[in-house]
Amino acid sequence: MRKWLPLIAVCLGAFMLLVDITIVTVALPDMAAGLDTTFADLQWVMDGYALALAALLLGAGSLADRVGRRAVYVGGLVLFAAASLACALATGPGALIAFRAVQGIGGAAMFATTMALLSCAYQGRDRGVAFGVWGAVSGAAAAAGPVLGGLLTEHLSWRWIFYVNLPLTVVAVLVTVRAVQESRDPRAARIDLPGLATFTLAAGALTYGLIRAGEHGWLDGATLGPLAVSAVAAVVFVLIELRTADPMLDLSLFRNRSFTAIMIGGVLLALAAYSCLAYLSLWLQSVRGMGPVAAGLALVPMSVAAFAASALTGRFLHGVSPRLTIGGGLLLVGVGALLQSLLGADSTWITLLPGLTVTGIGVGLATPVMASAAMAQVEWQRAGMAGGALNTGRQLGNALGIALLGAVFQAGLLRVLRDGNALPDPDRAAGAVSGGRAQSVIAGAAPQERASVAHDVHAAFAAGLQDALLLAAFAGLLGGVIVLALMRRPDPASEGQGPRSAAEPAAAAPAGSGTS
Repeated sequence: MRKWLPLIAVCLGAFMLLVDITIVTVALPDMAAGLDTTFADLQWVMDGYALALAALLLGAGSLADRVGRRAVYVGGLVLFAAASLACALATGPGALIAFRAVQGIGGAAMFATTMALLSCAYQGRDRGVAFGVWGAVSGAAAAAGPVLGGLLTEHLSWRWIFYVNLPLTVVAVLVTVRAVQESRDPRAARIDLPGLATFTLAAGALTYGLIRAGEHGWLDGATLGPLAVSAVAAVVFVLIELRTADPMLDLSLFRNRSFTAIMIGGVLLALAAYSCLAYLSLWLQSVRGMGPVAAGLALVPMSVAAFAASALTGRFLHGVSPRLTIGGGLLLVGVGALLQSLLGADSTWITLLPGLTVTGIGVGLATPVMASAAMAQVEWQRAGMAGGALNTGRQLGNALGIALLGAVFQAGLLRVLRDGNALPDPDRAAGAVSGGRAQSVIAGAAPQERASVAHDVHAAFAAGLQDALLLAAFAGLLGGVIVLALMRRPDPASEGQGPRSAAEPAAAAPAGSGTS
C-alpha cells in the first residue's frame, strides 16, 4: 500500500484542481444572489482562475525544475487551500475574484508538477498503472464537479464548494511530505521572468478588453485601451522570447506547421467545448428554474460522453493518425455546439442533451492524442515545453472563450430586450438577467405584464445563447479544418529520439476535464 501513497497524493491534488474548474459553474446563480454581482463579476470569477493557471503553467514548471518539484507541489497545495478559504469567506465580488486568481496560482504549481512527480515515483508497469489511475480520477473529477457543486450549493451554500478543498488539502500535504521524494533537474534553465510578465499582461489585458466589450461595446475606449495594451505586450513578449537564451516558450516550435495546427486546435477546442457551460448553467437555473443539483446533472452528459469516447479511442483507434482523431474530434465539437444552439425560448434541458453528448464525444476523440501528437512534432529536448505550451493554450482558450462568448451573449440578449416592448429599461434589465437574476426581473413586473416580460426574458436569454453557441460551433469547425489541412506525420528525426524528461507526461490532460 505504501508504494501507492505518491499516487494518492497526486490524485488528490489533481481532483481538487480539476473539480474547481467545473464546480463553480453551477454555483454562479447563488453567488450572484449572495454577493450582488454583475455579469462581468461572474465572468471574472471563472476567468481569474483560468488566466492565472494559463499564465503561470510554464513558469511554475521551470521553478519546480530548479527548486524541487515536491516543494513547488506542496507550496501550490497550501496556497490553493488558503485561497479556497479566502474565497469561502469573501464578502464581495472583488475579494472573490482576487482569491480565485490566487487559487489559480496554486493550481498552476500543482498542475505543472503533477505528472513529473508520478514519473519520478514509478517505473515500468507501475508507471503505466499510475498514469491510468490519474487519468481516471481526473476524468471522474470533471464529471463530478457540476454534481458536487450542485449538491453543496443546494443543501449547504455556494461557499462550501471552496470549504470542501480544505480537508482534502490537509491529507494531500501530509501524504506528499511523507511519501513523495524530492526531485530536481540539474540542467534546469533560468526562469524567464520578462517573458512570464509580458505574457501575463497580454493575456490579462486581452481578457479584460473582451469582458469590457460585453459591457460597453467594441468601440468604447474602455474596450480599445486594454486591447491595445494586450497587442503591445504580445509584441514585446515575442521580441523577448526571440532574444533570450532560455525562453519560456521557444517560438521556433511554431515553424512546424503541424505543431502550430495542434496548438490552434487545443485553443479552439477549449473555447468551443467549455466556455459556454457557465452561461448554460445560468440559463438552466435562473431562466428555466432548475435547482443546482438538477442543473449539474443536466451538464454531466458531456463529461460522461468524453470519458467513454476517450476510453474507446485508446482501445480501438490507437493506430489511427492523430490528424484524423484530433481534426475529427474538433469537427464533432463544432457540430455539438451547433446542435446546442437550436434551443429556443421554450426549450428545456432536453434540448441540450444531443449537443452536449456529441461535443463530449468530440472532446474524447481529440484530447487523448493531442499532447502526444504535439510532443512528437518536436525534438525530444523540447517535448516538455511543447506539452506545457499546449496546456497553456487550452487554459487560455477557455479564459478567452468565456470573455468573448460572454460579450456575444450579452449583445444578443440586449438586442432582443430592446426590440421588445415589455420592459421600460431594457439595458438595466439586461444587466440583471445576464447576472443571474432573471426571476427577479420577471417578479418585479406588474401582474398584468408579467407574462409578456417572462416571454421577452426567455427569448432574449435564448437568443444570446444561440449567438454564443454559433460562435463556439464556428470555432470548433474551424479548428477541425485547420488540423486536417495543416497537420502531417511527425518528422522521423524528431520522433522517438533520446530520453524523455520526467516532467514530460505532464502534458497529458484527461478528456472531459476543464483543462482540455
